[in-house]
Amino acid sequence: MKKVFLKLFGIIATVSLFIACGNDKATETSTETATENEAVVYMTNEISAQSLIKIYETLGIKAEGKVGIKISTGDGEGKHTLSTDLIEPLIKQLNAKIIECNTAYTGTRHTSELHHKTITQHGWDKIADVDIMDEDGEIKLPVTDGKHLKYDIVGSHINNYDFIINLAHFKGHQMAGFGGVLKNQSIGIASTNGKAYIHSAGTWEKMEELWEKHIAEQDDFTESMAEAAKAVADKFNGKIIYIAVMNNMSIDCDCNAHPAEPLIKDYGILASTDPVALDKACVDIIYNMEVTADNNTKPLIERIEKQKGTHILDYAEEIGLGTKKYTLKKID
Repeated sequence: MKKVFLKLFGIIATVSLFIACGNDKATETSTETATENEAVVYMTNEISAQSLIKIYETLGIKAEGKVGIKISTGDGEGKHTLSTDLIEPLIKQLNAKIIECNTAYTGTRHTSELHHKTITQHGWDKIADVDIMDEDGEIKLPVTDGKHLKYDIVGSHINNYDFIINLAHFKGHQMAGFGGVLKNQSIGIASTNGKAYIHSAGTWEKMEELWEKHIAEQDDFTESMAEAAKAVADKFNGKIIYIAVMNNMSIDCDCNAHPAEPLIKDYGILASTDPVALDKACVDIIYNMEVTADNNTKPLIERIEKQKGTHILDYAEEIGLGTKKYTLKKID
């Protein structure tokens, strides 16, 4: 009888903890030691240069050698990219370079010449050397057992780096539903031709005619992104970490020169060694936020669901890139 009572008490306590945390904290009910099958995702609600360094250091993996920090430099007049003030101290501490690649659409980053102008316009070259990795050509990374891609086409300069910090701005995306670390590592690190190859699910490698004739079915596209992201992870073999900043969360990507205004309150910074767990945690936070007059997640959720955005998480887990099971740990 005593054992039954203790078991019942434990269940009641667990349910009470979930209720006490509220909807916007639903993903934080498990904040102790992760189980063997769970990844750890760290988080802080403070979005500052100091908290970015703190969460990097909390991961416990030192970025050594030649370090590249992959961000989105943003298109045109877009104003929702990560701020230079936020990331400059981390760049200086690690003596890192910002790394990027050109786009596969006609914007302000589809050639290296235009991209350099955009980099200057947004102030990135004032805080670091910025390397457009496909400026001098591209290479192919192997994709193991891919359903769609035979290889991942990336900028040739990727071979210049020993360690990558995948520093993503979490927000919506017009085609992928949402953009997090998986997109930042797949589309973001692919060369112009590589982006075309992913968007066409391995059937086309040129920007020309891509958007008119060669766009893949949505599931095939998101699966191709996962395959490309895994190719990069395989190349760096553990010498890569993942950080996502949840602020300025428009339904549109930073690749949109005129993105919709954010309707969601800034949330914080999350980090993990597992990209699938990190993107899953960010998505869960959006889905579990309480909708209020000044915090409306509905448009972003609608975009994610319209574009079947969470399918990338399922497939990325299936191919061994990471796990959707995670424990969220606050570092505040």
